[in-house]
Amino acid sequence: MIADDLDALLPRLYEELRRLARSKLRSERGDHTPDTSALVHEAYLKMSGEARAEFTGRAHFLALAAVAMRRILIDHAKGRNADKRGGGAVVHVTLDGSAVPDGHGGLDAVDLLQLDSSLTRLATFNPRGAEVVQYRFFAGLTHEEIAEVMGVSVPTVRRSWAVARAWLANELA
Repeated sequence: MIADDLDALLPRLYEELRRLARSKLRSERGDHTPDTSALVHEAYLKMSGEARAEFTGRAHFLALAAVAMRRILIDHAKGRNADKRGGGAVVHVTLDGSAVPDGHGGLDAVDLLQLDSSLTRLATFNPRGAEVVQYRFFAGLTHEEIAEVMGVSVPTVRRSWAVARAWLANELA
């Protein structure tokens, strides 16, 4: 499924994408750009520009949207940190129960760039764990949805989530 199918999927999942974007932007300052709609639209543009992307269903679509939103937010944070006037600004996100579904949070607010850097490090020795964190945090997918996207069992996702979350909590402390 590529651009035409993406165009067909977007209206059906638009509100869900807006909910995900709102959860990602909840801890940002009020004048944060991109806003919810802009983040959804930028993610759509990024995904539609990747002609090789194929979506096998709702969970897979949301997982790819999570990757796109992560890239957009990281790029925005880097740009804001490089800005002459606000170069020292830090973008914070929460990894508590409000940002991560099902009450599996417990991590305090962290710098988004630090989270991205930590996820990149985690991926070098625990790629599955980093992928699970990305899908849980950036897409809000359930364990079952992540298992479907990754082609693994739900218990495998739960174990990967627990290990990766513990490592991140230690890393970001």
